Amino acid sequence: MQEQQVTKQTDAETDAILTRLRRIEGQIRGIHRMLEEDRVCEDVVTQLMAARSSLDQAGLLIIDHHIDRCLVADRPTEEALRNLRQALRMWFRFGGRTQHS
Repeated sequence: MQEQQVTKQTDAETDAILTRLRRIEGQIRGIHRMLEEDRVCEDVVTQLMAARSSLDQAGLLIIDHHIDRCLVADRPTEEALRNLRQALRMWFRFGGRTQHS
C-alpha cells in the first residue's frame, strides 16, 4: 500500500516536472517567434530571462526528486550523506550561474 502511494507521488512529481518543461518549451518557441518578428530587444531579453528562471526552477525540482528517490531513499545515513555531497558538488559545478564581464 505504501509503495503504491510513493509511486503515485512520484508520478505526480514527474508530471509536474514535465508540465513545467512543456511550458519552458513554449517560452522558447515564443522567443524564437519574437526574433523572427524583429520584436524590441528589451522584450526578447525579458522573455529570455523568464525562460531561464523557469529552467532554473525545473532544475531544482529535478535535483530534489533525484535526492529523494536516488540518493537518500532506503540508504544508510553515511551513504546518503556521501551521495548528497556528490549531488551538491555536481549542482554547483554544472548548475551554477556564470558571470561574464
